[in-house]
Amino acid sequence: MGLFSAVFACLEKLLSPRRQGGSAGVDEADEGLDSWNLFFELHVLQIATNFFSELNKLGHGGFGPVYKGLMPNGQEIAVKKLSVNSRQGVREFTNEVKLLLKIQHKHLVTLLGCCVEGPEKMLVYEYLPNKSLDYFLFNKEKSASLDWPTRFRIITGVARALLYLHEEAPTRIIHRDIKASNILLDAKLNPKISDFGLARLFPGEDTHLNTFKISGTYGYMAPEYAMRGYLSVKTDVFSYGVLVLELVSGRRNQDKQLGVEKEDLLSYTWMLHQRGKTLELLDPTLSKCNLDEAAMCIQLGLLCCQSNVVDRPDMNSLHLMLSSDSFTLPRPSKPGIQGRTGRWTTTSTSPFTTTNASSGYSGNTKASAGSSFVEEYSRNSISLSSIEEGR
Repeated sequence: MGLFSAVFACLEKLLSPRRQGGSAGVDEADEGLDSWNLFFELHVLQIATNFFSELNKLGHGGFGPVYKGLMPNGQEIAVKKLSVNSRQGVREFTNEVKLLLKIQHKHLVTLLGCCVEGPEKMLVYEYLPNKSLDYFLFNKEKSASLDWPTRFRIITGVARALLYLHEEAPTRIIHRDIKASNILLDAKLNPKISDFGLARLFPGEDTHLNTFKISGTYGYMAPEYAMRGYLSVKTDVFSYGVLVLELVSGRRNQDKQLGVEKEDLLSYTWMLHQRGKTLELLDPTLSKCNLDEAAMCIQLGLLCCQSNVVDRPDMNSLHLMLSSDSFTLPRPSKPGIQGRTGRWTTTSTSPFTTTNASSGYSGNTKASAGSSFVEEYSRNSISLSSIEEGR
């Protein structure tokens, strides 16, 4: 289930013995919970948000509204009111919340805590002023704020955060919903991954699982996960590849207004790649662009979206490619577009999932042989022809 799909049902279980005068199992739970400073009092959040005034509302979705708040110490927060009916064991809940509160990275949005009083259930985050990436990227007027250096910084920042989740966090975490609306931007337009409502923990040596519950966002989901329920770190890699192509092109991964040939971003990029014209994908609003970096990012995006799971690079390899001056870059094989444009059903039980991405704290959910050819590049002297030729 999603990482926070049962947080508040279990909080009620944790608190109910205390309310009823019971003590069995409470001391151990209280000792951990108290040390986290997890709980916010309702009246404090009411004052901070001016009693959840419409003027403070950042967005609204199927699982509740998000409000901006100002704490007495001057800290700005984002408060999300939730409705949750899921169930989860106290021990499992304790471990998961404790873990998420422990993970810290400059490219991950910080969960500050939560509030459970009576029917009220809320999550409290750090507040980021520039909303989400899609708010800028897919708006012709606002996209000018995202020049190429900023976009490349977002590409590398998200890669670094995913590397942390997959390889460096206390337990491997697969996000499952990497997309433009889940990348928040700080005051300097630096990226932070948000919305861990669908995330899965992989304790021990587990690297993948098969599930019948498919949760994610149409257009970003890896085909093996969407069609067969096969979940691994390469699921996030696929979504990241789609996001990279969106950043380069400045368009959504699905856009029927562009016509049949260009409607699906991944199919269109692959067609341009086969024709040796990948730089035609570039966002026309970019007045200046490092063409070598852009060409590299397009090829990286295709590598991430390859049909064969094994062929896709892991985030460690991607981070090295993005941060090194000298590197090897495999030629991509055919992308995994099968199943992405077909009819399939997604299921979301996440309290984080909304139908309005404008709040920036969650977005709308629902919806070959291995490559053997390797090319070597130096970022300072990449030849565009070497990227385009050799098919």
